[in-house]
Amino acid sequence: MEYNFAPIFQASATAIYFALAATAVFGVFQVILLARKISEKRMSAAATDQFREQVQAMIMKQDWQGIAQLCDSPDYWSRAVPQMVLIAIEQIDRPPAKLRQILAGRFERDVMADLEYGSSWINTIVKSAPMLGLLGTVSGMIQAFAKIADTQKTGGDPSALAGEISFALFTTALGLAVAIPLVVAGAFLHIRMGKLQDHVQSELSWFLDELDAVRSQ
Repeated sequence: MEYNFAPIFQASATAIYFALAATAVFGVFQVILLARKISEKRMSAAATDQFREQVQAMIMKQDWQGIAQLCDSPDYWSRAVPQMVLIAIEQIDRPPAKLRQILAGRFERDVMADLEYGSSWINTIVKSAPMLGLLGTVSGMIQAFAKIADTQKTGGDPSALAGEISFALFTTALGLAVAIPLVVAGAFLHIRMGKLQDHVQSELSWFLDELDAVRSQ
């Protein structure tokens, strides 16, 4: 008894196209979302200089409440550096070494963890798209071999294989076409995440040094 799996493989072709399209859309969405999150956390050079000047003036006066209000203002509350400075003000009585440890842990948990979560989605999509393309290739080759068997039995036209072979190759190319731009975008965003981390660490080191200098007087 022979089973006809042709309808199943034909339906799988449509499903694979839809899956690749959905993967591409979701990947672009994750790239845009992660890029926006990084932009929200990072401050421009001009904003950083302005924030430094304001904070330094308040540190000299030991106006911790004023620094907290500044960090919680609409201009700064979403930025990573003011968020960490606000945490430092809340833990102002801690020893310097303990304060640095707390800030490092909170930065990884409150800022970087969310960004790395978005980056992991992009990496998952990059791996999934070629696998979906490969699934389409396998499906197309199975259909091609099935038609070869039918052709040998019925003496049909071998050119009918062209559709299955074309589908098999096209899905592989489509999977790579989805994955390759996301690889580039993911690498670019990973660099921006690294720059954000360096920026926050630099600004926190400056703030803590200034804080230690005032508290040691």
